[in-house]
Amino acid sequence: MRVSLRKAVLAIALAAAPLGASAQTLEIATDASPSGLDPHVATAFATILVNGNLYEGLTAIDKDLRVVPSLAESWSVSPDQLTYTFKLRAGVIFHDGQTMTAKDVTASIDRVLDKATGSPIASRFNMIASSAADASGFVIKLTEPSAPFLAQLSGLAILPATHGDLARTAVGTGPFKLVEWVPDTYLRLAKHDQYWEKGLPKLAALKINIVPEASTRQVGIASGTYHMIPTLDAQTALTLKGNANVRLIQAQDLAYTLIGLNVSKPPFDNAKVREAVNVAIDRGKVVQAAYFGQGVAGGPLSPALTDWATPVDKFSCYKPDAAKAKALLKDAGIAGELAVTINVLGSIQVVKDVARVVQAELNQAGFKASLNVQEQGKFIQDWRNSAFEAFASTNGGNVDPDDYLNRTFRTGGSTNVFKYSNAGLDKLLDDGRRTTDKAQRQKIYTEAQQVLACQGPISHVAYGTLFTAVRSNVKGYELIATRSTRYLRETSLDK
Repeated sequence: MRVSLRKAVLAIALAAAPLGASAQTLEIATDASPSGLDPHVATAFATILVNGNLYEGLTAIDKDLRVVPSLAESWSVSPDQLTYTFKLRAGVIFHDGQTMTAKDVTASIDRVLDKATGSPIASRFNMIASSAADASGFVIKLTEPSAPFLAQLSGLAILPATHGDLARTAVGTGPFKLVEWVPDTYLRLAKHDQYWEKGLPKLAALKINIVPEASTRQVGIASGTYHMIPTLDAQTALTLKGNANVRLIQAQDLAYTLIGLNVSKPPFDNAKVREAVNVAIDRGKVVQAAYFGQGVAGGPLSPALTDWATPVDKFSCYKPDAAKAKALLKDAGIAGELAVTINVLGSIQVVKDVARVVQAELNQAGFKASLNVQEQGKFIQDWRNSAFEAFASTNGGNVDPDDYLNRTFRTGGSTNVFKYSNAGLDKLLDDGRRTTDKAQRQKIYTEAQQVLACQGPISHVAYGTLFTAVRSNVKGYELIATRSTRYLRETSLDK
């Protein structure tokens, strides 16, 4: 079906009248098309760019990485941290004209938790015991305290209780609604005229153009064909710095590049082999070669999380040493070169660049690594099915350590495609979620990072500088380190 969609030229028309181009249509250029739009299932950056403007949660994350109200205008928490009572915002209208009710919120929560949905965010909410409206408001009861719960609710999109095929259509409460989708070409989002926040959005429409080539995106924004490139690679950012008509916005990225390892079968079921991968990688060289120096070596948490991230010089395996890597392989019983195939997410240039550098470093340290560059759909399918030996990819970051660490590394976690299981780490992650004292949580996550850094199922490679490029007439846009484009609702164009 995916092949036929690529060949199709028929747009998916979801509104009675298409919008023509105008001064209030923001032209956006991005590198990849969404593989689907289900906000509870699809987590690729290409989908998040679109869905962040179509859907909303009870809470939201602002540019300062703080939890702020969204579809819930306020809330209170019981002394035992088990009962959350929300005041749902009145007069919220879905894109299809339905009024949002407590029934929709409960249905959305239940859908994420339903194993049949296969939601990668389900692990964030497995402590929810019940949700329903009562005389006091909309009440969510937990089985145990969850320190990151309010932040995590920002990522749980509220859908109508009754909806259609979410892979190709979208009905949310967001400031824009999907009106047209020409596969692998563009998506057009129109202003939601019944949006709950008065005066927003300021733009009439967003046109998200799928432009795979970085050089084409660069020429387009330099010439004024495009108003925005939400995520810019370092090389293009450096090239655009001298353009008077283009403004660069930057922040330390929460997203990172990684080498993922399937620990359910040889050779990566052996912790020494996983440590050898980490010792073989010279992260400083990767940053220089793949990020043009615009990044930092990556540990399990981004340095943007200043309250949580352990400095990488605290990890013994982060000092590159090819001889030590070979010795670890020998200790693991590996004779001769260890052949490894690395699946590579081919739709993102920095991932391909990182993979090539890492391949060369591994091949100097006792490995014989080969790269299998895949298109996005095939890569995601293999990732979901754990059909890989190793892979190179990029992952988004979150504002609370639990968001990433629990679902990715806990036994049975919803994105633990590595099949990793460590009882000691499970206890740390459970304690980190339950504990509400920040100082104690910091100690817990410091220990967890030490467990994961050298022998976990992921070799964290680097965190880049997050760049967004906008034309000088784009006003009101704010960059969020999570890569959310939430502030497009407040963006306008000067004539």
